[in-house]
This record gives sequence, structure tokens and C-alpha cells, in this order.
Amino acid sequence: MDMFSIRKGAFIDRPNRFIAHVALDGDIVTCHMPNPGRMWELLFPGVAVYIRPAANPKRRTAYDVVGIERDGIPILLDTQYNNDTAAWLVQEHRIPGWEDWDLIRREVTVGDSRFDLLLGRGEERFFVEVKSCTLFSRNGAMFPDAVTERGRKHILELAAMSRQGIHTGVLFLVHWDRARWFLPDYHTDPAFAQAFYEAAPHLDWKALALHWDGSFSRPGVAGVLAYPQAILERENHDGGDYTFILHLPETKDIVIGSKGSFHFPAGYYVYTGSARKNLAARLARHSRKRKKMHWHIDYLRQEADVVAALPIRTADDLEHDLARAVGAVSDWSIDGFGCTDCTCPSHLFGFTVNPIHYRPFIQIVEDFRMNRLDSSIFYAIMG
Repeated sequence: MDMFSIRKGAFIDRPNRFIAHVALDGDIVTCHMPNPGRMWELLFPGVAVYIRPAANPKRRTAYDVVGIERDGIPILLDTQYNNDTAAWLVQEHRIPGWEDWDLIRREVTVGDSRFDLLLGRGEERFFVEVKSCTLFSRNGAMFPDAVTERGRKHILELAAMSRQGIHTGVLFLVHWDRARWFLPDYHTDPAFAQAFYEAAPHLDWKALALHWDGSFSRPGVAGVLAYPQAILERENHDGGDYTFILHLPETKDIVIGSKGSFHFPAGYYVYTGSARKNLAARLARHSRKRKKMHWHIDYLRQEADVVAALPIRTADDLEHDLARAVGAVSDWSIDGFGCTDCTCPSHLFGFTVNPIHYRPFIQIVEDFRMNRLDSSIFYAIMG
């Protein structure tokens, strides 16, 4: 990558998956986003973003996004360059445990699937799928940050090939040199996580933490991450806690069952709840409008639009801790909403801005999904 063409601006917003607006030298430029992931944990207004001019000067988007900063550390976002990087790491024999493999070619087709790399060691061949990981916590990394049926399909196919005696694997490039452990993101995509859990013993796979600087020329290798499988076994079940986010475009008085009329200012609302089993079905029910009214949130849903449903799959009971944490960063709360069976003052909290783009709220999601695992993972790793 041409380090001299990279420029540094400030992220403004992302109107769709493939477009980003960036403030650059007093102007606002439209950039192509070469990473379709959600990246809610990275894309906050004002954060430093790295862009480069498009190769075609006549293209509608004049720039490509290369990377972004988290806590002052450059993070690679370009998924195409991610694969270039994986090929370079193999060629330079810089992947721990894979030093004796050579790169034969890229983008090799097997059946109806295409894998990113074909490696060779003498007569032996090794098929590798490469994944870019940009979902981090203080010490951890997870993949994916959005549901990926394609990713699950690749995992299953590679495992099936392995059972036939073919050497196969996955290389997760984790663009965060502070990461120490890696897990599939069972909160976001439990089907991928289950497929990975079943396939992992049959695959030659690694999660490799990388260090980048602002030139995005070549990364340093920080090391291979630990895989705390026991945490995945304990936590990846269809139960736990959740935040359910709604948008109410206009101020309204809404009757909430037998509780009577509540006054709801216009804005965004985060409802916290739990489902010890059938968590996915609970969130699907909250999202529907046509249903028998039961929970307080059912009545609000009739007037408000769904923004997001964020499950926190866990064997622990975190519902009330979660409500307190969200309440601490909210702009207001609706007293007595959703808490008739506990001593919490409320389980519904209001925000003037979309919480998905509000760093304190996303930090809570990160804490409950990932950071709280650090102590358990440390003891599991250390034995």
C-alpha cells in the first residue's frame, strides 16, 4: 500500500454499509467503505480515519477507507488488503506454526466454494480461508460482528474436507495487538459459533494479532491468541440478557396495559430484559407488531420502530446489572416500566441520539459481552 497517498480525517457517519462520510481538511468527502461489517465498536463520530484516493479518479466515491483508530491505535478495515496481508505473512514465513508452508496461489476453487489461499509443503496442500477480525475488547477479539451465513458455510466445508484427509484451516487476522484471546461471537451469530466449535478440532486454524501503524504498509505480528473453549461451551446457549432498541419519532402518551398512560418523549429507547431460554424467540417476538399484548414493551413497540436487538448470551444473571449500567448513561428513564417483578426503578431508558452510535452505550455492550469474561479466561488459560 502506498503510504504517501494515505490521508487522515475524521469520521462523520455511514449512511449505508459501503459509504462513509469523512471530514478532510475542512471538506466533507464521500468514501467507499471496503468492509461491510457493522463495526459499531469503531465507527463513532470524530474518530480518526485513514483514507486514500480511489484508483479511478472518475469514480463517484473519490476515496477508499483504509483504517480507523481505536484508543489511538490504527486498525485495518480494508478487507481486500487483509487478504494481501495474509498472503504476505505466508510468503515471509511469519505465521507461528506455519513457517514451513509456502504460498502456491490465491483464490482457489473447490467444488462450488472458493477459498482464499492454497499453501504447499512438498507434495502436501493446505487450503486456508482468511477472515478479517475488527471486533475487539480490552483483551479479547471475536468474529464475526454480523451474521455471516457465508462464513458458516466455509467453516463447515473446510471441516468436511478435513475429515476426507485434506489439510484445511482458517486464519483470523485480528487487527488489534492488545488482544490475548479469541472466540467466535456467539452473541451475534450463535450458528457460526456452534459450527466453529464443532469444526475447530478438525481444522489447522489460528487467530493472529497484528500491529499496524498509520502507513498501513506491513504489520508486525503480536502473536497467536488463546482459544478459551470452555467459555464457549458455557456461554453459547439460547438464553441470557438483552437490550432492545426502539425509536419513537414523536412525543406520545401511550397506554401500557393496566399500568395506564405513560408519557414518552421523542427519541431512542433501550429496554433491558432477560430470557433464561428461547432468547432468540423472545427478541423476535419483541420485534413483531402483531401479537397478543403481554409485556410493557409490547405496547411501546406498537408506536415505535425497531433499531436493533442486542442479545448477551450468558449463563449468568446480569439483567439488573445491565439495567443499572444503561440507566447510568441514559438521558432519561420511564419509571416503573418493565420492572414489576424486581426492585429496579426502570428497565426502559431514553436517549436523544441513537445509542448504536453513542460510545458510552456501546462500551456497556462490550463490557457485558466481552470484558467481563477476562478474569474467567485468564484463569482458564493459566490453569
